[in-house]
Amino acid sequence: MPVLETMMKTPARQPRERRHGGLVLLIVLILLVCLVGAAGGWWAWATSASGPQDKIVVVIPHGATGAEVANILKQDHVVRSSVAFKVMARFRGFAHGFEAGTYTNLTTNMSVAAALAALKKGPLPQKSLTAVFPEGLTITQTAAAVQDQLGIPSQEFLSAARSGKYSLPPYLPKGTPTVEGFLFPKKYDFLAGVTPDGVIKKMLDQLSKEVRGLPWGDYSKFGLKSRYQVLIVASMIEREARFPDDRPKIAAVIYNRLKKGMLLQIDATVEYALGSYKSKLTYDDLKVNSPYNTYLHTGLPPTPIANPGLASIEAALSPATGNWLYYIVCDQAGHHAFTASYSEFLRLKANPSC
Repeated sequence: MPVLETMMKTPARQPRERRHGGLVLLIVLILLVCLVGAAGGWWAWATSASGPQDKIVVVIPHGATGAEVANILKQDHVVRSSVAFKVMARFRGFAHGFEAGTYTNLTTNMSVAAALAALKKGPLPQKSLTAVFPEGLTITQTAAAVQDQLGIPSQEFLSAARSGKYSLPPYLPKGTPTVEGFLFPKKYDFLAGVTPDGVIKKMLDQLSKEVRGLPWGDYSKFGLKSRYQVLIVASMIEREARFPDDRPKIAAVIYNRLKKGMLLQIDATVEYALGSYKSKLTYDDLKVNSPYNTYLHTGLPPTPIANPGLASIEAALSPATGNWLYYIVCDQAGHHAFTASYSEFLRLKANPSC
């Protein structure tokens, strides 16, 4: 009887086991649904457009693989996910890669589908644009020239130039709030569609090339602490001098006055503070409240006041030998007379003569 009772009791457990198995299956199905939903949500996020769409120039190198192109687009903020781009590219027939070249029909924050459609068209034929930037322009004037010659809105260029994101060691320290003084004046060729960033980087690179071979030596003997300050001096020379012979002499006056702790009293710094250039400054102009006003503040202005050319940078590094403390325009052409005597300066001011 005990054996029979045991055999009769055994089947009672089977429904409970079936219920447990059904519960496990239900949990697995729920997890699968959640995973599919999460994957679908990620895919929708990864392939969609994601924000402001700004024009951008993207270069696809020769021989670049699909994975390399995906990484380029991710780094340039064209698409959100390089993985999603690679997957969709493969399913849409781009397994053999993309045509090399410069693409100007892309923007930041595109959907993957839109980016693939733009890439499918291939790199657009590009024309070259020429822009000329004379010596002595401020970044505000440079921005106007950029707009006129390259079609980039001046405010867009100024925003980039004053973003503080550019550096050029050892000349332009990291974190400097403006690239004033470092946009090297020259004739440039740019590809159509160039961005403010592309213009600024090209001009900074040109400055680095131009000044690399100059005799930097020990600029501390002039009372300067950095190459950045050399560019500040060069910018004042650029704005003050009209003739090559005057440049090294103006540099000497600046250094002589710095050593004596005198106010520099450079008219060009006042004009920079005013934001306009005049043939003659008034006494009220000389009182403008600005750290750039060297009639009120000793030492150098906080930044360069213009973009100097190579001759002015060379003059800042190789000033003339002389004890001059004053100079004044002495003819209509713009030549300067130099003197170490204040009384002589007053005489020249009353009766200009070279």
